[in-house]
Amino acid sequence: MSFSQTPEAKTPNDLISRDSLEYTEELYKQYLENPQQVDASWRWFFQGVRFAGSLGTASPEEMARELEVHRIINAYRDYGHLKARLDPLGLWERKGFPEFSLTPEERQREFFVTEHILGQKMPLQDALTFLEERYCGSLALRVGGSAPKVRDWFFKEWEQPLSSLSPDEKKEAFSQVMQGEVLERFLNMKFQGKKRFSLEGLDILMPLMNHLLKKGAALGMKDLVIGMAHRGRINLLINFMKQNPKVIFSEFNENSSLFQTDEDWTGDVKYHIGFASERNTSHGPVRLHLGYNPSHLESVNSIILGMTRALQRKNRDTQNRKSVIPLLIHGDAAFCGQGSVSETLQLSRLKGYTIGGAIHIILNNQLGFTTSPREGRSTPYASDLAKSIQAPVLFVNADDVEAGMRAMDRAIRFRQEFGGDVFIDLIGYRRHGHNEGDEPSFTQPAIYEKIKTHPTAATLYQSKLIEEKVLTEEEAGRIKDQHQNSYETALADLPGASLKKKDWMGLREQIPKVSFLKTTGTTKEKLQKVLEVMSSEPSDFMLHPKVKRILKKRRERVEGDQLDWALCELAAYGTLLQDRFSIRLSGQDSKRGTFSHRHSIYYDKETGEEYSPLKRNLAFKGVECCLYNSPLSEMAVLGFEYGNSCMAPDFLTIWEAQFGDFVNGAQVIVDNFISSGEQKWLQATDIVLFLPHGYEGQGPEHSSGMLERFLQLCAQGNMQVCNLTTPANLFHVLRRQKTLKNRKPLILMTPKSLLRHQDMTARAEELCNGRFNEVIWDSEIGDSRDIESVVLCSGKVYYDLKAARLKDPSKNSKSAVFRVEQLYPFPETQLNPILNGFPCLKKIVWLQEEPANRGAWFYMKPQLEKTLRNIGQDPEIQYIGRSELAAAAGGSFAVHTKEQEELMAACQFAL
Repeated sequence: MSFSQTPEAKTPNDLISRDSLEYTEELYKQYLENPQQVDASWRWFFQGVRFAGSLGTASPEEMARELEVHRIINAYRDYGHLKARLDPLGLWERKGFPEFSLTPEERQREFFVTEHILGQKMPLQDALTFLEERYCGSLALRVGGSAPKVRDWFFKEWEQPLSSLSPDEKKEAFSQVMQGEVLERFLNMKFQGKKRFSLEGLDILMPLMNHLLKKGAALGMKDLVIGMAHRGRINLLINFMKQNPKVIFSEFNENSSLFQTDEDWTGDVKYHIGFASERNTSHGPVRLHLGYNPSHLESVNSIILGMTRALQRKNRDTQNRKSVIPLLIHGDAAFCGQGSVSETLQLSRLKGYTIGGAIHIILNNQLGFTTSPREGRSTPYASDLAKSIQAPVLFVNADDVEAGMRAMDRAIRFRQEFGGDVFIDLIGYRRHGHNEGDEPSFTQPAIYEKIKTHPTAATLYQSKLIEEKVLTEEEAGRIKDQHQNSYETALADLPGASLKKKDWMGLREQIPKVSFLKTTGTTKEKLQKVLEVMSSEPSDFMLHPKVKRILKKRRERVEGDQLDWALCELAAYGTLLQDRFSIRLSGQDSKRGTFSHRHSIYYDKETGEEYSPLKRNLAFKGVECCLYNSPLSEMAVLGFEYGNSCMAPDFLTIWEAQFGDFVNGAQVIVDNFISSGEQKWLQATDIVLFLPHGYEGQGPEHSSGMLERFLQLCAQGNMQVCNLTTPANLFHVLRRQKTLKNRKPLILMTPKSLLRHQDMTARAEELCNGRFNEVIWDSEIGDSRDIESVVLCSGKVYYDLKAARLKDPSKNSKSAVFRVEQLYPFPETQLNPILNGFPCLKKIVWLQEEPANRGAWFYMKPQLEKTLRNIGQDPEIQYIGRSELAAAAGGSFAVHTKEQEELMAACQFAL
């Protein structure tokens, strides 16, 4: 008997030969004396193998044969999926399963096999038959890279006696898969050629979803948060989320008035919308949340996880995290191709982002838009990315309803027991093209010739149940007719239906009510407490010497009433904590701050232990102060924070880019969720983005926070965009987030070099009794009747201009400088009286350091023209800044410095 090993073999027995049996025997004796003395992988090996009698009495030949048998068993466990019957169309087969050369005598020889396979002597052929049935059928397993305890759990699941569904459970599953099939055929008949991204070919998703609901509720699930793209979404909305089908039908008819009666609600196409509902189970109600998702297929993944974490907090389940379960439903091509998937998976075990594991279902069409797997990925399976986090994968042939339900049963139980991610790779096909108006046989003629004659999952399951005498032809027909009639009735009632927003949205997510602040100011006592905490050394803690110096400098600033950017930022957090609002700040190196200004967390120089002064001293019971360094990710982390902010209005949620241009990597989240989510889906958020911005001659990559992009996205009062020049304004704008009952995102261009600028300070009085100033004007303005020129600018360039004007004060008598701190919404109310107060005004200069095709110029010019028309003035509007550039900035510090001087000189000359 010989066994051809595979190069991927990693278990201890793969290293054993007949020459090493003495070593194995000695190791086994150590294991018997104290299992903890041997390596974990060997402990698992000895627990899984039963040798003939005992190793001490067996002959080397007997031991070698037992070890060979164990190798064969492990081959099925690790590589059985390579010969499993997973493709409903039978178009491909996996290669690589190890080959055995066994004689008939060896096949009939009795061996001890593992405890999972009955733990008794049996002919090897019987064991092989058992292993073929369990590991090589329409349900297969891959846990080769998982932890030993995970592997052992799944092997026990696969090898224990199977429990069968009751006749009623089988009928229920049949009804669910038939319900989905009937809906797709109904839509195809009534709305021919309309896009719906049919579920057909993966119809068994419906019984899987219902089994997850039922089993999850039994295991403590109170909320199920779902993210998915287009494929099958309409079916899930109607048949699982229980959305009124009239809403979907009205959109197919294109006669919906839902979006036409509200100017601020533009709506979205039917296969993007989300929904919230509640379904009753025998173990209590479960709230269902289907997240909204645009055409960027996998972008919703981390958003769902952020929503999940917020709901777990709401349920007070931040230890076990079993009450709220996220379900991510992927497409096979997108799962492989979209980088956001990998980013999201890397969050799974990080302290600031863990949610106790997600269940993943890959709706595996075995086809992208028109692209086959051999052109669309470099891995054997669509689910191979799961290996990056050592997650188990369960492969299911989408023609086998009961195999799918068995997979889901194990997936939910694994998630609840281990708190880790688990994948179901549901391998099926796509009965139609990418959408129903597409002709798939142009590029995939062989596949679609096969699909034409392939029976549906409902048809196959019906035949199986009839053969088992669980179902009759008449019963199956009644079930089909019942579903058909329900859809016919809904469509017939549509003309007289009065649909409202609640029909489109369902139950709004259970967002907790909070009491919003009435003012952005704070009390002297609260402010002093924060400043004392953030400028004092903690006792019994070994601070780094340089951190000690920072705290000493902070103390001097507090005593001198010269609060810098960092102190005002921390003061905003500390006073909000005292006002019973929680704080969540995450980003790359955000605890310290990219520019070493924040130091919100201290580290013991001896032990590395963390100390959070805000959390230790200012967070009341029930109030959280969450400060996290994120992985080197933008899209997934910003998505996570967006999801958290949507569901947690009691949190000030902030995402900080290491440099402003890092937001490039998260542009999908900005464009499709943050800037437009409220208008498309009525999904409110007050997330804050910190984007370090400013031209300091450090090259093109880290100069710009892409201010121009955000201004281009501004409309309908959808967000706030600010470029601040004072720490006091930072304090007030952050606290203003918690005065807004109509929550809006806040985009902040935060400074770099200005963090330590001598003029960048605020007094305590400004924080206590001041307010946010949308526009700040030069305090040195003389008689307004003499003013002929006004300079408007925003951000860091103000301080460059201020320094230039101080060098030649004689040129300042007939000009004034104003800082536009809030760019959007445009501060017309604040600018009108200012500009109207200069009767001799001849020129307005917009000064910026960014190139003309970047920054705020393209946005400010029409806004200024409109404002001037409204007040009846017509001064010249002049631009001073860099010329248009393809890159955000130059790469030479010397050239930058020269350009900056030229800009200041041009501005002075223009005045």
